Amino acid sequence: EGDEFRIRWFTPTVEVDLCGHATLAAAHVYFQHLDYPAERIVFRSKSGPLPVSREADGKILLDFPVNAPTQTPSLDAIVKGLGRRPEAVYLSTFDYMAVFSSQSDIQAIIPDFGAIRQIPARGLIATAKGDQVDFVSRCFFPQSGIDEDPVTGSAHTVMVPYWSRILGKSSLSAIQLSPRKGYLYCALLGDRVQIGGYAKTYLEGFIYL
Repeated sequence: EGDEFRIRWFTPTVEVDLCGHATLAAAHVYFQHLDYPAERIVFRSKSGPLPVSREADGKILLDFPVNAPTQTPSLDAIVKGLGRRPEAVYLSTFDYMAVFSSQSDIQAIIPDFGAIRQIPARGLIATAKGDQVDFVSRCFFPQSGIDEDPVTGSAHTVMVPYWSRILGKSSLSAIQLSPRKGYLYCALLGDRVQIGGYAKTYLEGFIYL
């Protein structure tokens, strides 16, 4: 669309309004393989314009809108789904967010996906202050066809404003503690969240339809 590009995201079962790692991957393809001439690209999406830039070391920076959560009563499905009672529960436009006291709480979660599937939201974020980074998380989306997401950029638009307020800092480091793990560099910039990470090409080929 002119100098910009339309983007949409799909899980195996539904279309979603925002997706971070797929946007990072799409930008990587333009920068690395399609001879895109600039170091900044703008995607048009259901969540508005999403500028993406590439730094000299190859790190890709996503510029997403803040999705600040508000505190809300917990749900029985959250406690059952995570196997433990969170210290507090928040709700964003997309997801519920359960806050715990330690990284070990997040690592110890054995999710009950049947229970989480009953939560009336896109999914459930579990987060806590990190041991080596500012905060950690795990993200569960069985309602959307993904039991546990490896890395979830859109969930960080919820967590970054929360942890920025709690920790009193605008630049934060994060690890998503999925089996694959994801390392993110985040910053709160007013009503936007900057999320940085790296991408690597692992496959090239042709699909004939």
